Amino acid sequence: MDGGMAGISLAVPMKTDWITQFFAGWVMVTVTAVSSWAAQTPNVVIIYGDDVGYGDVGVYGSEKIPTPYIDRLAGEGLVFTDGHCTAATCTPSRYSMLTGLYGFREDVRILPPDAPLCIPTDILTLPKLFKKAGYQTGVVGKWHLGLGESGQRVDWNVEVKPGPLEVGFDYSFLLPSTNDRVPCVYLENHRVVNLDPSDPLYVGEAPEGHASTVYPYGRTSPEAETYYEADHQHSETVINGIGRIGMMWGGQSALWDDERMADEFVHQARRFIYRQSHEKPFFLYVSSQDIHVPRAPHPRFKGRSELGYRGDAMVQFDWMVGAVVEALEEKGFGDNTMVIVSSDNGPVYDDGYSDGTEVRKSSSEVDRGHDASGPYRGGKYQIYEGGTRVPFIIRWPEMIEPGRSDALVSQIDFIASFAELLDIELAPEDAPDSRDTLASFLGHDPQGLDYTLEEAGRTVAVRFRNWKFIPRGNNGGELYDLSTDPGETTNIAGANPDTVAQLSAILEDALQSGRLRKP
Repeated sequence: MDGGMAGISLAVPMKTDWITQFFAGWVMVTVTAVSSWAAQTPNVVIIYGDDVGYGDVGVYGSEKIPTPYIDRLAGEGLVFTDGHCTAATCTPSRYSMLTGLYGFREDVRILPPDAPLCIPTDILTLPKLFKKAGYQTGVVGKWHLGLGESGQRVDWNVEVKPGPLEVGFDYSFLLPSTNDRVPCVYLENHRVVNLDPSDPLYVGEAPEGHASTVYPYGRTSPEAETYYEADHQHSETVINGIGRIGMMWGGQSALWDDERMADEFVHQARRFIYRQSHEKPFFLYVSSQDIHVPRAPHPRFKGRSELGYRGDAMVQFDWMVGAVVEALEEKGFGDNTMVIVSSDNGPVYDDGYSDGTEVRKSSSEVDRGHDASGPYRGGKYQIYEGGTRVPFIIRWPEMIEPGRSDALVSQIDFIASFAELLDIELAPEDAPDSRDTLASFLGHDPQGLDYTLEEAGRTVAVRFRNWKFIPRGNNGGELYDLSTDPGETTNIAGANPDTVAQLSAILEDALQSGRLRKP
C-alpha cells in the first residue's frame, strides 16, 4: 500500500498502544493478503461512461433512470461510495487513468478536434503494463486524447498515428475525439473506416479548390440543425442534422450514425472478446459516448426513462454494460474477469444543445426532480465533489466479495494497483502519481487513500479522509467536513485555521514534488 501520509493526523487523538496494535495487525493481514494476490492474471475490462454522475445509477440512488444491468453487476461486486476520477472534465481524467500522472502536471485540458496525441509514446501506460504481463490489449469507443504528431496536421486519408497502438493497445476502434466534435467518423487502428478516396477527409482546413463533400455550417444555416438546436460553439459543421465543434469536409461514406453509435461500440467490444482465448489474458477499455452531448440514443431507448434524451441515453449506457458482460459470460470469462464500471467526470445537463434536458431555475443541479450528482455539490467542470465522485463498481467473482465500500479510491491508482496484482515492479519514473490501493479495490482495506487530489480547470483541491480543501478566494480557501456536510454547503475554513494549514501543506508538497507515489 502507498496511500498514507506519514506525520499528518487530523483525526481525534487515540491511545498510542491501540494505534500500534491496530497498524501492526493491519500490516500483517495486508502483507499476507497481498502475497496471495501477486501474479494473478484476471482479464480486465474497464467500461467508462461519459458525464455519468454519481446519482445517475440505480444502486447510487437514481429513481427516474432504470439501470438494471449496472445494478446487477453492482450486486455481484463491490460498490464504492467514495470513488473518484481525477478531474471534472474528460481529457485529463482519461489521461490520468491511462498514465498514472495528473493532467494538470502536463497542462492536459479538454482537447480540440485536431489536437495531437497528448500521451507520450515513451512512457509506461496502463495497456503497456498489461502487455508486460502478456495480455492482449484493446480499446473501443471514445478516445479524446489526440492523434498524430505535435506540430503536424493529421492527414486523415492515410495512416493516422501515433495513437492508441503507439501507447500500448494492440487493437483500437475509436470515436477519435468526442461525439460533439469533428471528425464524425470511426478510426480502426490507423485507418478511417469506410473512407472513399474520391471524397478525401479534411479537418480544420481544406485545400483550396477541393472537391470533397461540403456540409452545412450551422452558424449561417441554423435550419440544417434538424435534430435539435445547438449553441454557437456547437454550430459549426452539421452532420446528421446535429451541429458540431470544428470544421470538416469530405468522408461522407465514413460518417457515423449517432443513433447507432452504442450498437457499433458494443459490436466491436463483443468482437474483441470473442476473439480472445483462455490461454492468454486480455485488457479491454470500453469507452462509451453516453451520456455526453449530443445525446442521440437509439429509437428503441426513447422514452425508457422519465428524463428525455439524457435519461434515455443513460438507459442505453446501462444496456451497453449488460451487453459487454453478457459476452464475457458467453465466452466463459465471467468468473475470472475484473469488470470496472465508472465515469470520466460528474454530470452536466444542458451542455450546448436544446435536447429537452430541464434544469430548475432554483437549482443548477436538478433535472425534473433528478439530481445526477446525488447528495453531492456540483458536477462537470466544477471542483466540488459532484465533479469527480462518480459511480465506481468492481466485479471479480473469483476474488471480490460483493458489498459496499466507503474507501477513498481513485482511477489514477489503477497502474500501481495492477502492477501489484501482476507482480510487476514500477520504475521510479513510471506513473508517478499512481499508488497501490489494490487492497481497497479488492475489498480488504475499508479506508483506502489518506488523501487524493481533485482537479477542475486550473484549480486543484485535496481530499484528506473526510476533509475537502479548495485553495481559492481571499479568506483562506474553502474547507468542508464531508462527514457532516457532504453537500459542501458550509465553508468552515475560517473556524479551522490549523486544519487549513495542514491540508495546504499536503497540497503544496504534492504540487511541488511532482508526484504522489514515493520512490
